[in-house]
Amino acid sequence: MNFLEQLRTLDAKDVGRWPLLFRAIAIALVFLVVAIGGTYYFVWRDKIPQLETAELQEVDLKATFESKQKLAANVDAYRDQLREVEQTFGAMLRQLPGETEVPSLLVDISQTGLAAGLEERLFQPAGEITQDAYAELPISIQLVGTYHELGNFVSGVAALPRIVTLHDVVLKSANPARGAEANRGSGELVMDVTAKTYRYLEEEVGGE
Repeated sequence: MNFLEQLRTLDAKDVGRWPLLFRAIAIALVFLVVAIGGTYYFVWRDKIPQLETAELQEVDLKATFESKQKLAANVDAYRDQLREVEQTFGAMLRQLPGETEVPSLLVDISQTGLAAGLEERLFQPAGEITQDAYAELPISIQLVGTYHELGNFVSGVAALPRIVTLHDVVLKSANPARGAEANRGSGELVMDVTAKTYRYLEEEVGGE
């Protein structure tokens, strides 16, 4: 009787009468199943959440690595951009007057109006307004002249070597009581405007 025929004649209800070889195989199989089940229950079952967490961490680490790899590949371009920003920032800082230059800048603004042929009725600097890294100096100005002269003043202020911005511009007739026809003939306007210049506070910030 060959092995397969002996296997077919085995009685599952009477294992004790099995040949020694088959009993040994059955015991080995039972032991293997118990070993695998015990290993899963006592070892792997508690490790599965850790394994899932590690897999998620692996995905995050791969994404972080790829992101940093892209940054590293473009580091030269970023350095060039940083140099350009620093140069632009330095150029802008040079357009901000120092504390000792503010009085001369105020004279330049006033002279720009006079050079345009305007009558200066008001030129009143207010107190400095301190921001994070710079101080803002507003100047209330009232000028009288033609539309063309006022346009020359605005162009002249924009051409100053220092940064000066114009805000709250209000135009009105110079002689409202004379009527629309008379004002159209004279062409004079009154412009109320707030000019603002700025001063960088690097020295004050560094000295604190």
